[in-house]
Amino acid sequence: MADLNNPSNLASRASTGGIPRGRMALLFMVMLVTAAGNTAMQSVMPSIGTALKINDVWISLAYSWSALLWVVCAPVWARRSDQRGRKAMMALGMIGFIVSMALCGFALWLGLSGALTALWALLAFAAARSLYGGFGSAAPPAVQAYVAARTQRSERTKALSLVASSFGLGTVIGPALAPLMVLPFLGLTGPFISFALIGLVALVLLRFRLPNDEPQFPARGDAFDAPYSSGSTARHQDADDSDEETAELQQKLRWFEPRLRPWVIAALLSGHAQAMVLGISGFLVLDRLGLRESPAEATGPIGIVLMLGALATLLAQWGLIPRLDLGPRAATLSGTAIAALGVLVLGGAQELHTIALAYAIASLGFGLARPGTTAGTSLAVSRAEQGQASGVVASVAGASFIYAPALGVWLYGYSDWLGFGLIFLLCVAVLVVGWSTMQDDKTLTRDRS
Repeated sequence: MADLNNPSNLASRASTGGIPRGRMALLFMVMLVTAAGNTAMQSVMPSIGTALKINDVWISLAYSWSALLWVVCAPVWARRSDQRGRKAMMALGMIGFIVSMALCGFALWLGLSGALTALWALLAFAAARSLYGGFGSAAPPAVQAYVAARTQRSERTKALSLVASSFGLGTVIGPALAPLMVLPFLGLTGPFISFALIGLVALVLLRFRLPNDEPQFPARGDAFDAPYSSGSTARHQDADDSDEETAELQQKLRWFEPRLRPWVIAALLSGHAQAMVLGISGFLVLDRLGLRESPAEATGPIGIVLMLGALATLLAQWGLIPRLDLGPRAATLSGTAIAALGVLVLGGAQELHTIALAYAIASLGFGLARPGTTAGTSLAVSRAEQGQASGVVASVAGASFIYAPALGVWLYGYSDWLGFGLIFLLCVAVLVVGWSTMQDDKTLTRDRS
């Protein structure tokens, strides 16, 4: 065990909320690789859909089944991580990501090469993508629970913001690398295969470099290993939890119970808005730059837009939240207001630099709001319930992508302002709900004795 009296060890833990830098780097890597792979995929999918002559809405709907599975499975894996450990669930999530990316790339390659019809290629893609929703959903709640169980309440917003920023960095790397991964033999499916291989490297590092998790606040209670016993139960309690918290843990944490309701509603509304913006953005670039007839040329411009948006997200999560010491309520409300402004500008943007700037403004806002709702959900419950809370967060995030991207693209297909108007109204709804129902930051972040 590390010597906590050693000043160098204390310094290394200080910036990561009590977690050693090496372990935080591994957690960061798990989230970064999956985020980079997913945004690389999103940067080429509009071009692939156009090349296959598939309607934009169907491309967006291909993600829906995976998102639905994410909503269902994430809480299951989160609860299982309380029993089996966070590391095991992270590894399972990485395996789901690797297999899904490889099979998605192969299915689309068969479609682009003419071996499969466009319809069958899209169906095969959707089926392969469902592996990510079903099994890839094990990793994010495990990472969040790992961090939450090892940080004080006053430090948790910063620590979770650092983890969330791995998504931001991944969304910078993914679109930047995607055009370079469009290889001669693989073509537009190159990013899928490349990130499957990168994910395999990350899995190996996770397996051999991250110790089996033993929380800073040790658990006590019973864990039954037999998965087939109808009478088996599992109970997990932190050493510093009260009897009241233990009673709470024995009950399943639900989305809309009073403690979580404001944060879940805000996360759902802002998440749907963000999903719609992301769904529309690639097709917006194709249309307003006149690239429908040459979809392969759109990979670069789409990547630039997504990359600038990701950089803005990093600015929010690495710069603004820690520098301004924003609490969950402040981050959520200020971020949503900024996102609403970016959406209005994006709706009228006609040139690449204006589109990129508007998307960056919206991303800056969502980059503030998402860690705000995540930290608010975590702080609303006891330490013993962090595994379940992380499952709720991951499930809510997945719910935003079940139909919102397709709905946004469908409305955008009829009228630009129908799609952007709905997104703006969702942002306004977050401000109204949050202002009237969210607990103040000072009370939320106060450490319990």
